Amino acid sequence: MTIIVLNFKTYRESTGVEALRLAEICEDISQEYSVQMAVVPQVADIHAISKAVKIPVFAQHVDGVGYGGFTGHITAASLKAAGASGSLINHSERRLKLAEIDAAITACKSVDLKTIVCTNNVATTQAAAALNPDYVAVEPPELIGSGIPVSKANPDVIRGSVAAVKAIAPSVGVLCGAGITHGEDLKSALELGSEGVLLASGIIKAKDQRKALEDLVTGAR
Repeated sequence: MTIIVLNFKTYRESTGVEALRLAEICEDISQEYSVQMAVVPQVADIHAISKAVKIPVFAQHVDGVGYGGFTGHITAASLKAAGASGSLINHSERRLKLAEIDAAITACKSVDLKTIVCTNNVATTQAAAALNPDYVAVEPPELIGSGIPVSKANPDVIRGSVAAVKAIAPSVGVLCGAGITHGEDLKSALELGSEGVLLASGIIKAKDQRKALEDLVTGAR
């Protein structure tokens, strides 16, 4: 089943009460159109949202540390306790070193959290896939928030990433990110071999978020 992952980032339109409202819209769309959706709010909103909806709630970041003196870090155990189902790792706005990515994935696995590792090209996608996350999400940073979908601007990075991942870790799913806004963007991403999309501003900043999501889902059919 196609998966749509909506990153709330730190926009005003997806913080606090607005984050909860948007998560409920995502759940409605998921049920109405039989599409798998996951939401990625700020850490402070995870508990309230996970109590209100049944779709997966992911964190925007997790650190590969455990219990102890790690002030300011976000542990996998705390995310699990808050109701999270998983976490993004290495988003272009929160880059990590390879060892930190590995530690974060390991920490998540220890408490049964799903992982989506963000990458920016075929080489980094291949390296990330070797760490065996649940998904890699390919997002060339220059296209994030641009409204230009990577599936059109650079389709070879999606094709190449899918091929590279399946060659070394067939169980790892590939998501397409950056510039995804419309149904045709989702359709193109799926045709290139991805299993879904990671998107943000095209939906978050839309005047009518529900309609934008509906158009995304129906336009890909």
